[in-house]
Amino acid sequence: MVEADKSVKDRLRGITGRALKATVKALIFYAIYLAISTFLTPVSGVIPGLQQIIETFVMVYIFLVVVGEILSGTIFQQLFNVARALFVVVYLLFSLKGGTVSTTFQNVKLTLDLSLFLMAASLLSLLGLAKSMFQAVNFLSEKAEPSRI
Repeated sequence: MVEADKSVKDRLRGITGRALKATVKALIFYAIYLAISTFLTPVSGVIPGLQQIIETFVMVYIFLVVVGEILSGTIFQQLFNVARALFVVVYLLFSLKGGTVSTTFQNVKLTLDLSLFLMAASLLSLLGLAKSMFQAVNFLSEKAEPSRI
């Protein structure tokens, strides 16, 4: 009975620690977003929908980070890491519309070719995806091997 109480207390302590770590990570990401958003406020008047695009990205990314951190030590953490990396790649492709962004400002049409930036950002995100997949394979192989102590 005493050992069962210790096990419950240890689990509760572990869950509390993971929740605290997830909260701290979420606060750090949100603070970074707030710092960057002050610099992007003047630009959001020129590019319609920029603020909404960034806010949506930040909300989903923070959600995936928090859920992945709470589920740490399980295969679900690895799945959420893969989902986060895939989300970044797909969101970049959709939000930048294939690399060409165009807007009209006072009878002047401004078109930016961001394909080089999109390619570099996508490749970096794909590296993150590969890392997450290798971590998932490593996690599963460690669980499958018998421990030798």
